[in-house]
Amino acid sequence: MMDIHLVAGTCEIPDAGVFLRRLGEIASVYGITVQAIDADRIAGRAHVISAIEKAVRATARSENISDDLGMEILLYASGNRQIKKALAMGIAAGRNNVVLVAVGGEIPDEAVSELESLVVAADVISYGRAKRDAIVSFFGITESEIAAAGEEKIPDLVLERVALTGLWKSG
Repeated sequence: MMDIHLVAGTCEIPDAGVFLRRLGEIASVYGITVQAIDADRIAGRAHVISAIEKAVRATARSENISDDLGMEILLYASGNRQIKKALAMGIAAGRNNVVLVAVGGEIPDEAVSELESLVVAADVISYGRAKRDAIVSFFGITESEIAAAGEEKIPDLVLERVALTGLWKSG
């Protein structure tokens, strides 16, 4: 059974490479996977959890695209199988709303504390109107889909894309 812990908040990242190396060090020390996701493109907690569960399942079944679980999580979170597009779900230099995902057999409290020290805690996971345009654009949700399903169903339309990710073969 995989343990999952999410740390959400804002952070100022002077150098994305340095930040990602720090996450890699934490992952290495505690024997876990750590991935940073741009929270502005997350349509709620269910979106993140679904992506993680599907990535873990794909990896366990050897149906994964990437040999790195963190990248596989990004692939599912992005709703597609192209690494270049998935990387757009990651962090960048500057101010970020971020979800730090920790996945492992067991996630020690010390690992969580270290991840929490990197962000100012804030609810950046929840879907809200402020995220609408970025999410609709990133996930290619059409206005006709929204008209048919309703504005309140945008997070469900994202979940649908996450669910279909494993069925699509990159071409």
